[in-house]
Amino acid sequence: MPKSLVLYVAGVVAASAIALVVTTLAFPVKPAIALPVGAQITGDGTLTGVIFWILLTMLASAVPVRLPNGSMITVSTAPIVASMTLGGPAAAGWVAAIGTTELREIRGQIPWYGTLSNHAGTVLPAIAGGLALEAIRQSSPDLVVSLLSTVVAGAVFFVINVLLASTAVALRTNQRIRTVVEGDLGEVAVGLLALAPLAWAMAQMYLLAWWASLLLVFPLYTTRLSYHRFVEMRDMFTQTISSLAAAVDKRDPYTANHSRRVSEISMDIGRDLRLNAGEMEALEWGGLLHDVGKIGVPDNVLLKQERLTREERIMMNAHPVLGAEIIAPVTRLAPELPIIRHHHEWYNGSGYPDRLMGEEIPLLARILHVADAFEAMTAARPYRMTPLSAEQAVAELRKFAGIQFDPGVVDAFVRTKWAIDTADPGRDVAAKPIPMIAQAVESTRSMAAAQPAAVMPPAATPAQPGEAQA
Repeated sequence: MPKSLVLYVAGVVAASAIALVVTTLAFPVKPAIALPVGAQITGDGTLTGVIFWILLTMLASAVPVRLPNGSMITVSTAPIVASMTLGGPAAAGWVAAIGTTELREIRGQIPWYGTLSNHAGTVLPAIAGGLALEAIRQSSPDLVVSLLSTVVAGAVFFVINVLLASTAVALRTNQRIRTVVEGDLGEVAVGLLALAPLAWAMAQMYLLAWWASLLLVFPLYTTRLSYHRFVEMRDMFTQTISSLAAAVDKRDPYTANHSRRVSEISMDIGRDLRLNAGEMEALEWGGLLHDVGKIGVPDNVLLKQERLTREERIMMNAHPVLGAEIIAPVTRLAPELPIIRHHHEWYNGSGYPDRLMGEEIPLLARILHVADAFEAMTAARPYRMTPLSAEQAVAELRKFAGIQFDPGVVDAFVRTKWAIDTADPGRDVAAKPIPMIAQAVESTRSMAAAQPAAVMPPAATPAQPGEAQA
């Protein structure tokens, strides 16, 4: 576990423990939470009431839903906010501390420090939300004010809980907090915030008859089911894309799993560059689909072991354009189109199909170009049966940084797990000024003017890694 994560967990746990003790002493549990059936045992029934909401929270927390970037969500917000509406911040703190126990924790599937972090990450938001609720509710006992204060308290709980949980995930996975928040909660935030009015309704029904609040368990279940369906649909979409990519790769026995590995390498580079959630998703799906255009390349060209002729090279070089045309009708994949079309552009402007140069090339396409080249160099191909070692491939990336590859992307790549243990030439390659590159390739562009746009330099050798027939 990273040292930064250790310090973070320790700080959150200590803060939540102190806050829980201080709040319990300063804000005694309100009698509104008392459960009448427990009055004979507890005197005023407040303890029994707290236990009731703890059990209801445990039920809501039992089966969390894992979101794409690693966050886990449950519908326990509703009973926690309901308990703070009835019993105040101290009651909410204890309900959150104990009630968020999951089956995974009971089964020992989560390490002890993870358990402490998860519970502390709900205690602090529950207490903060309870304090906000009390501050607003003191202004008026009106029912509308009660609803408003509960909604505000739910929003406070939600925001702080999301920030704490996302920070932990970001430190554990080396992502930006914003990436985790956008990627995991952008689609479900409205649903989570909508649990606050439901919590208020649960509290009001509890005041009428404690068992009546159990009637709202069904809406909680349907909310949890909608989260699960959302994740399931995204996973199904990704699996469909993966299957399509695998089908294309299997046309050539030398490129099996190529697209999957390129996608993984691209995403690791993206994490190092701290890309946002949308860009990371585009890299994942764009990496899987970058070679889909090869479905239109004849087998006699795609599988040819000898050097390609000029006409065959034109056919091969048309696959980025064809791939973009195939994917264009799928509106959900619009962010992936520039990646698919431009992943063979060269940094000095001599690539294809549009001969873009430098930062004219979309950043995500520059990332995928590096990932594609590394994967191609370190795998066997018909024109090069002996793959390069990781060290040799890194050396080639360094050699052609500023010519074929974006130097900044190469620098990011060598910090990923794919190259972290390899020997690196160690020279920092800085991006050359675009005017100098333009002058260097002016003759290339002039010669290319009379040729089809898809024409490019001959097939790669180890000295020209990125244009291997990956």
